[in-house]
Amino acid sequence: MGTPTPQRRAEIARLLARSGAVRVADLAARFGTSEPAIRRDLEWLEAQGLARRIRGGAVATHPPTDSPPSPDAVPVRIGRAAAGLVRAGETVFIGPGLLTLEVARALSEHPPLTIITNGLSIARQIADHTSHTLILTGGQLERAEGELTGHLTRSALETLRADRVVLELGGVDAAEGLTDDRLSQAELARMLFQRGLQVVVLVPPERVGRVAAAYIGPVTDADVIVTAREADSAPLWDLAETGVRVLLA
Repeated sequence: MGTPTPQRRAEIARLLARSGAVRVADLAARFGTSEPAIRRDLEWLEAQGLARRIRGGAVATHPPTDSPPSPDAVPVRIGRAAAGLVRAGETVFIGPGLLTLEVARALSEHPPLTIITNGLSIARQIADHTSHTLILTGGQLERAEGELTGHLTRSALETLRADRVVLELGGVDAAEGLTDDRLSQAELARMLFQRGLQVVVLVPPERVGRVAAAYIGPVTDADVIVTAREADSAPLWDLAETGVRVLLA
């Protein structure tokens, strides 16, 4: 039996206070409950002013009271590995998400860049903690995910050029391709992939070999797939056989 709801929400609030961010998948595994239940918990915490939901999880509304996330935490490792692919002077599009937020944090140590994003948490990180040039796309705010979507977002991206695209997706499988549970994210990814840009896809390790609701394209649409060493080895081998570069953090 899972942890009772009040106790679970209190513990999530403590985790947020300590680390500054939490992921839905991690919390579901930790508490032995479903991801929809965790999302309801995060909605409740947001209503109490204790959290701000973003794609795939939530961030604290105040700075962490203890130390920052461990350098060995999965999102931090993935973020740093992806940031290591970025070269000085590049223009980089970074989509919303917890993994991409860690990329933005890691880029604070880089030489000057131009960052394009439709993610509010990404924009805040870049604006508050770096001197990089920041371009925030227009669009309609999806508060639950902390992202800008819609016609204005697409129109802005049609007129902007980036050397590299960094996106977090909810599923990658050698046979079933690149997928995501968010239709808006899938639509955005398809548009960016068609531009012929250098594409870096970030995938939580538990989503390697999994298929989400919305199909985006074959895995070969990605130039690099970045995940963590905790991912299952069998789907990783299948991905490697497609010719796509797989980077394990």
